[in-house]
Amino acid sequence: MKLSGVMPALVTPFDANGHIDFKAFEKLLAHLRDAGVTGWVPNGSTGEYFSQSTEERRDVLQFVKDFAKPGEALIAGTNAPATREVIEQTAMAKDIGYDTVLLAPPFYTRPTQAELVKHYEAVLAAVDIDLVLYSYPAKDGSDIGFELMDHFAANPRVIAIKESSGVLQRAIDIASRYEGRIQLVSGSDDIALDFMFWGADSWICGPSNCMARACCDLDRTYRSGDLRKAREMMKTLYRAMNILESGKFVQKIKYGCELQGLPVGECRAPLGPLTDEEKAEFRAAMQPILNW
Repeated sequence: MKLSGVMPALVTPFDANGHIDFKAFEKLLAHLRDAGVTGWVPNGSTGEYFSQSTEERRDVLQFVKDFAKPGEALIAGTNAPATREVIEQTAMAKDIGYDTVLLAPPFYTRPTQAELVKHYEAVLAAVDIDLVLYSYPAKDGSDIGFELMDHFAANPRVIAIKESSGVLQRAIDIASRYEGRIQLVSGSDDIALDFMFWGADSWICGPSNCMARACCDLDRTYRSGDLRKAREMMKTLYRAMNILESGKFVQKIKYGCELQGLPVGECRAPLGPLTDEEKAEFRAAMQPILNW
């Protein structure tokens, strides 16, 4: 599968009682579709999968699958701390109708590269599904190294890597080493334009929950060849993106949805609310984006 365009790493809306709010979810998805997103990535870290029961994760995957139209990409987050549970989550996604999953290294355990190779091999052997690797060492405590990517580079079911290390040199290295084998997916939002320049045709984008029109416009403008205009757009987006990367990412994304008139509730514990100062800083950075 060739990945392209902006695919939101979806938030999961919660109501005042902490239950999944599917009415708010539908309103958000409709807004994102109108903005021009090309697919859906539920149950990633932006979706707070770590706080959900298996039943809730299943309900989210089913809801997004039912909402999706033919031609819209569907990529399920199926991460978990143990290989056994990742296989269970991946099999569930496959049963619902997902053909592709997004998988970071299991968190907390800090597996070696050899252990990670066996982990991904076990998932691929257990479930007939395509895999997008997810590199985010700051969160997961483990990196997806070139040793691992070399191992899977010839495997047609390992289709891409979402690169979220924030290190542009690494993205360039991936693009040059694995061209035509492993697709580079933008995952470092404050340098998204740089990723596009170095060959990322797709962007799995948490911020698109609350700035979808701007993100999709940036993607379309770059692909039209208007690099000057794309650079000006990135300048407008940069401050808000950079504030998101500074901490409390999911809380700020959800607050940004509220600013867009699309309230999606608070995050589940242990993620706490934003302070008034944090809200004010992000609200100021969002003003030119709200008026996009």
